[in-house]
Amino acid sequence: MRTLALNRPTAYHLWLAALATVLLAGLLAAAAVLHRGLVLTNLTDLVPWGLWITVDLSAIALSAGAFTLCAAVYLLGLERYRPLARTATFVGLVGYTMAVLTLMLDIGRPDRFWHPMVFWNPHSVLWEVTMCVMLYMGVLSLEVAPMFGEASWFAGRWPKLAARLRHIHRLAPYLAVAGMGLSMLHQSSLGAAYGVLKARPIWYRPGISVLFIVSAICGGISLTLLLSSLASRVSQRARVDERRLTDLAKIVGWVLLGYLYLRFWDAFAMSYTSQPGRDEGLSLLLTGQLSFNFWVLEFGLGILAPALILLRRPWRQRYWLRQLALALVVVGVVAYRWDTTMVGQLVVLTYLPSSTLAAFTNYQPSLVELVTTAGILAFGLLALTLGVRHLNIVDHGRASRPTGHGVDRQLALPADL
Repeated sequence: MRTLALNRPTAYHLWLAALATVLLAGLLAAAAVLHRGLVLTNLTDLVPWGLWITVDLSAIALSAGAFTLCAAVYLLGLERYRPLARTATFVGLVGYTMAVLTLMLDIGRPDRFWHPMVFWNPHSVLWEVTMCVMLYMGVLSLEVAPMFGEASWFAGRWPKLAARLRHIHRLAPYLAVAGMGLSMLHQSSLGAAYGVLKARPIWYRPGISVLFIVSAICGGISLTLLLSSLASRVSQRARVDERRLTDLAKIVGWVLLGYLYLRFWDAFAMSYTSQPGRDEGLSLLLTGQLSFNFWVLEFGLGILAPALILLRRPWRQRYWLRQLALALVVVGVVAYRWDTTMVGQLVVLTYLPSSTLAAFTNYQPSLVELVTTAGILAFGLLALTLGVRHLNIVDHGRASRPTGHGVDRQLALPADL
């Protein structure tokens, strides 16, 4: 009877099995896409950017907690947020990896991923984004490397390598500066990739770059807080300081108000003048098929509701209410990326000699797109789960400044969730 009890699967094992199943399904769907091409998707010449690009943009935006919190710790000297910067850095690396996996499917020719590194096109915004993303992933990898060196299971097997990885901590301030520059460059350039397209009037405006940065800061910090607090409830290996979380959540609330102001005027200032293509796009956003996303997911649930919760101290200190607010911020950022991507493509301009006509098109993700996206999300959750369990990425009980000497004995915690 004792043997049966010991072999009984735990909630942790069932969780891993579920993620592995979804991940396997995603891998099979991805293999089909790589074998047969984008013909399996619902992407067309009219709508070439769909669900995958939204996932890519969202993953990068929600990884912005890494550069934000690292800058706060190493450049502004806010040492109390160092444990959260550790979590955000790991989340950032996972998020960027998810973005790269999505792009490998979306570009249609993943065997040519190395072309931007060899065939430079400095006049292209997307080339600049590609170079910054690759360089920033290198920075994140260096920032995450010491976490492996501090893990007892890693140091026990490879002590010399672990010692070298721990010494990378000394480069943390320089990596924070490089990461902030690279991240801000490509976060804004992702918005500029839309804003420079004059042929899409609803996109052609400079404010998108600013909105992409501000929304990424809100979403990135919110996801870090959300995952940290959730991990502390489901794993004995995760320890958090509630005061740190609530203080930072309040800051997110104030930033949301600034984001609300920018987003409001960015959208409604377009109604001051009339322009073919832009008028139809604005109508699509305000009263058309994207209106639910815009009014409910973006403004109502994505900005107003969480700002109200996070700025009221009694509400902010309630665990589930704060978690709900942070989750809504994440949903709002994803909804903004979806709305921005779709509104410029669903309106098609037909240029005739005497006039400019606007027509509408539709897009719904295919089953292959949905399954591969589910697989990529499962990969992200699996990486975060293993990070919490084996790398102690959520541990606010650490000393403020890692010494880089020896193995962190706080890692020897119970193995079961």
